[in-house]
Amino acid sequence: RFVGPLLLGGAVATFFEGSNFIIEKNNLVDIQALTPIISRWANASHGLDALLNPWVLVFGFAVVFLARVLGILYVMNNINDEDIRSRGSVRLIGAAVPFVILFVAYLVHLLLKEGFAYDPATGIIFMEPFKYLNNFISMWYLLIILLIGVVLVLFGIGKTIVSKDYIGGIWPAGIGTVLTVLALLLCSAWNNTAYYPSTADLQSSLTLQNSCSSEFTLTTMFYVSLLVPFVLAYIVYAWHVIDAKKLDKDDIKNDHAY
Repeated sequence: RFVGPLLLGGAVATFFEGSNFIIEKNNLVDIQALTPIISRWANASHGLDALLNPWVLVFGFAVVFLARVLGILYVMNNINDEDIRSRGSVRLIGAAVPFVILFVAYLVHLLLKEGFAYDPATGIIFMEPFKYLNNFISMWYLLIILLIGVVLVLFGIGKTIVSKDYIGGIWPAGIGTVLTVLALLLCSAWNNTAYYPSTADLQSSLTLQNSCSSEFTLTTMFYVSLLVPFVLAYIVYAWHVIDAKKLDKDDIKNDHAY
């Protein structure tokens, strides 16, 4: 409930803050290398030292509170009990306030910080001031997606808190979360940006240019990705079946009995 979202948020934050790893491509042709593994952590922490970065923790805790917000909104929408819904509104405020504060703080930090850029001609990676702000300005459509996502999340939270009769906040908040995460992830990789930067060796950072697979692998992935709409359709159908009947206290008691 706590560690999972924290580590997940911390992992996403490393796309912007960096991780302590080294890439050694020479291992592929070095006959003296024990294994042809080209990547390794720079120390024995296996990447967990990223949690020593306070901004990684800020984003990680933002994800923790976001998970609680979405969980509360889902419960309020799918449990047919006024007592539980009224208590959910109070808990929603307690989770939404720290989430908004932490997320806004990290977003401001992200837009003002140096970013990991690379020269597509030489492949050299360097630090660029206001890199992610420049990315959103250059790729204005990502900025629009980000703003729409943030507005939807705030709308879902705000209307649920203000209106006692509104219980569908999970839908705008859920869709807004997907759009916000999508915009952030694309911002971390597009426009000549290192999407997985290394704090141990800047030139070990991963970019779309230096980490692409072979043409065969990419072609295979393209055809596999054609199945995505069918997977999404199944997810929609499964959630529709799950949520067809709202739960009540009797259902919850029966579940606990089993």
